[in-house]
Amino acid sequence: MTTLTACHTADLSAATRTELRALLDAAFGDFTDEDFEHGFGGWHVLAHDDGVLVGHGAVVRRQFLVGGRALPVGYVENVAVAASHRRRGLASEVMGALERVVVAGHGVGFLAASEEGAPLYERRGWRVWRGPLSVLTVTGAQRTPDEDGGVRVLDPAGAWDVDQELVCEWRSGDVW
Repeated sequence: MTTLTACHTADLSAATRTELRALLDAAFGDFTDEDFEHGFGGWHVLAHDDGVLVGHGAVVRRQFLVGGRALPVGYVENVAVAASHRRRGLASEVMGALERVVVAGHGVGFLAASEEGAPLYERRGWRVWRGPLSVLTVTGAQRTPDEDGGVRVLDPAGAWDVDQELVCEWRSGDVW
């Protein structure tokens, strides 16, 4: 039986971090140390089956600019399910828990979708951000055109125009 638990990054034990890294490495293949760190500093949803970590997702606070206006958001990171547990609805369960954190804690959420993950997010109401994407650097906003169309938003209030420019804060590695 699979169980979900939630905890803050501060409450992840060293053993859980090691198990989490192994899950993410297996799920993504080209997962970097920077990718791993992007998922820290917020809330984690952990799925265990007989004591083994088989699913994960995190929500971390990020600061975006939308149409020049600052917007603190819940950013979903590091969503993964072990290959042995895929196609059983576990990713939807993890996302449901993450979405509760996004809506209650931030009001609006964003994520970068892989090609494989995009259908899941679409079914759950995450819309494609159609506007241009950029990253904020010390010299100003720098376009990231290769990422256009890959970012999704969960905006239950319908408050944000998805055709505006979206600028994320800079971070090392893949910014989206």
